[in-house]
Amino acid sequence: MGIYRSEIVNLRKKLGENISQKIIVKESPGKRSKPQEKSAIIENTYNSYFRVKFVEANRVGSYNYTDLFTGSVEVSMYNGESFEPLVQPQLEIKKNKVQEEVLVENS
Repeated sequence: MGIYRSEIVNLRKKLGENISQKIIVKESPGKRSKPQEKSAIIENTYNSYFRVKFVEANRVGSYNYTDLFTGSVEVSMYNGESFEPLVQPQLEIKKNKVQEEVLVENS
């Protein structure tokens, strides 16, 4: 399953509509390390990445939109009551070769 350009455009639009919104960024620094969660505010969006300002450590960070789809970075947005994941995990449906052949024959 690939990442489509339209998905990235929709994600960029959603982040752009929520500039200055409070978020939680969860990133994994490595295989054996524990994921780190940091509070941040969406600062700006660009064509291939977005920029956040971290609340606790007066610094900024940037992330690619594709990082959200691959799961290397998770972002949860504050909706007024709680934090909800920005990108919902998608189940990948695997087809075996026999199923694909049957679909082609029936077409």
